[in-house]
Amino acid sequence: MTVSSRVQASLPDMPAAMVKIAEVLLETPSAPIELSITELAERAGTSAATVTRFCRVIGYSGYTQFRVGVASDIGRGDAHESWRADIGREFHPEDTPREVVRTLLNEHVRAIETTARLVDLDDVQSVSRAIATCRHLDIYGIGGSGVMAEELQARLYRIGVSAHYWQEVHGGLTSAALQTKNSVAIGISNSGRTDETIQMLSQAASAGAFTIAITHESTSPLADVADVTIGTAAPDPYLQPDDLSAKHSQLMVLDLLYLLVAQETFADTATRLAASAMAVSGHRRPQRPKRKNDRPTLRIKEPTE
Repeated sequence: MTVSSRVQASLPDMPAAMVKIAEVLLETPSAPIELSITELAERAGTSAATVTRFCRVIGYSGYTQFRVGVASDIGRGDAHESWRADIGREFHPEDTPREVVRTLLNEHVRAIETTARLVDLDDVQSVSRAIATCRHLDIYGIGGSGVMAEELQARLYRIGVSAHYWQEVHGGLTSAALQTKNSVAIGISNSGRTDETIQMLSQAASAGAFTIAITHESTSPLADVADVTIGTAAPDPYLQPDDLSAKHSQLMVLDLLYLLVAQETFADTATRLAASAMAVSGHRRPQRPKRKNDRPTLRIKEPTE
């Protein structure tokens, strides 16, 4: 049975709160793909718990399985509807490369500008001071957010912050349990609902660490376990959490944190940056002086036998 047929079959026996969800789905079949469980609940005027019960009533164990069912139905149906659900209404299959790049640029710039307006500079400054003086910093992130965690760790480590990033939950939980009141822990999750990241940050909080959530959802479970939440721009509906406009929002916040920590430790930072630059200088080829008429050239290697 398709999702719509399941909804129609169960509709007569549904309580009023679930009927509201059904009405949203029958009007916009792709809504579960575009919306989080919280967003779908808000659109239907009900709660996330009711959405979960709704999924079970129509035969799915949870919202994730329900979304897979919706995606499968769309994939078997209208190809254009599948495109709109997964890629978005901002883009069209017949768009020229120039139109695609223009739309991407607008969305990515908007995400960065929105993040700059959203961020609470007082909170960010208090976090940067805590990082600059902490005994140890743990950074947690899964998937794409794990890449962001690694990036922040590499930058801060270079200027003298004792930091480690964790993408694997067992190691992360072990490290989190060893934190103290002189430690700082950061959880990065665009949605704020990644279980592993929530678990690691919660464990660090229980151990006494000062905890920070970096997420676009200020009411998310990750934000609930953090002492401070730093907001990033939510991507438009066409974007999934791993798309690059979300990453640019996160990088904007991470860059800001890095620079403010560097300011807090200016003298030591300058010394460490110079020392680390000197250490790798021998592995960089010298730049050839540019000549007046130099132009970029495409070099094609000749085939070898």
